[in-house]
Amino acid sequence: MALKILIAGAGMGGLAAASSLMKAGHDVEVYEQAPELGEVGAGIQMSANAMHVLMGLDLREEIDKVSVKPGAYVFRAFDTGEEISRFNLAADHEKLHGAPYCQMHRADFHDILARKAQSMKSDVVRLNHAVTGFEEDADGVTLKFSNGNTAHGDMLIGADGVKSAIRRQIAGDAPATYTGDCAWRITLPVEELPNDFLPQVMSVFMGPGAHVVCYFLRAGKLLNFVGLVETDDVSEESWTAKFPWEKLKADFVGWNDKIQTIIDTVDHDKCYRWSLHYRPPIDNWSTRRATMLGDSVHATLPYLAQGACMAIEDGAILTRALSMSDNIPDALQLYQRNRMDRTARIVEQSDANRTLFHMPSMEAIRARFAKVDEGADRNGWLYSYNPLTVDLT
Repeated sequence: MALKILIAGAGMGGLAAASSLMKAGHDVEVYEQAPELGEVGAGIQMSANAMHVLMGLDLREEIDKVSVKPGAYVFRAFDTGEEISRFNLAADHEKLHGAPYCQMHRADFHDILARKAQSMKSDVVRLNHAVTGFEEDADGVTLKFSNGNTAHGDMLIGADGVKSAIRRQIAGDAPATYTGDCAWRITLPVEELPNDFLPQVMSVFMGPGAHVVCYFLRAGKLLNFVGLVETDDVSEESWTAKFPWEKLKADFVGWNDKIQTIIDTVDHDKCYRWSLHYRPPIDNWSTRRATMLGDSVHATLPYLAQGACMAIEDGAILTRALSMSDNIPDALQLYQRNRMDRTARIVEQSDANRTLFHMPSMEAIRARFAKVDEGADRNGWLYSYNPLTVDLT
């Protein structure tokens, strides 16, 4: 059945879903509240489970041009920088799972997804449309906007993020509870750092109450720094909220020389920090003609690097569910039935990693890593998942 499908939100999940659905023969309209398409400056990671979908959309070549394929995932001590554990990525990841592990600038990746969707339908994205809610009946669904406009289709997908208006209508208000953590995000040109500053791997520096993730973007030209710290100083839940450099410096006193060099080198006016909030899981994602994907329905903490990957998986599974069902309600139930357990496990594992990375002492961290094999665990269930071929039941 070829449907007219409305999508609320032109983020990465919404755009990827739009392309998957159009490729399957559906007519798609994406409504975005922002006046222009774009993403903030930070890094994003795509492991094999999401790359299968992107490769199915013929985006491998474009992603290769702007991404870095890290050699390994390396866990280090916060104070000395010594290596505690590692598992291989790069060629080993692709050999094992049939798709690469790629790290990119969010703006570059969003642009690739937008251009792909627009190449399939030039006016697929409608800007300046803030969603306020929807109505549905036997004939379809009507999406409502703050500017007074409406749009009508056969089906609606809420891809409108953590503050989703679609989720609010389907599942009620989702109270956002502060997790106790805030996240610093900075990027800086590699040319401003010493030669051979860090190897081209994903480095995770762990310590009591905080951890830092460093990796490379734009074919190795930029270094991405994400610093997650436990704090009672609650700030805005926004990726574009600037915060004083002096607070960044104070949060990492006593950390190793690499971290100090990054902090001392960054433009003091380009330090961003946002507070991480937890939203409870919900038992039902869908009505008869509306459903959700990505952060709107299963927002996750950034401790497993799978938030955007889950959204991309969602869009692919939803596309397949529509092709396997005789009607929309059955398709939406098939979709959510096959996504709820996996997304819940990823959310739970992300929460668990917060505890693992912030243990009270380096002795406790070393003892914990001596008992676990992070690579074997993730390769066994997380990266090995292929949304294009996994059985749907």
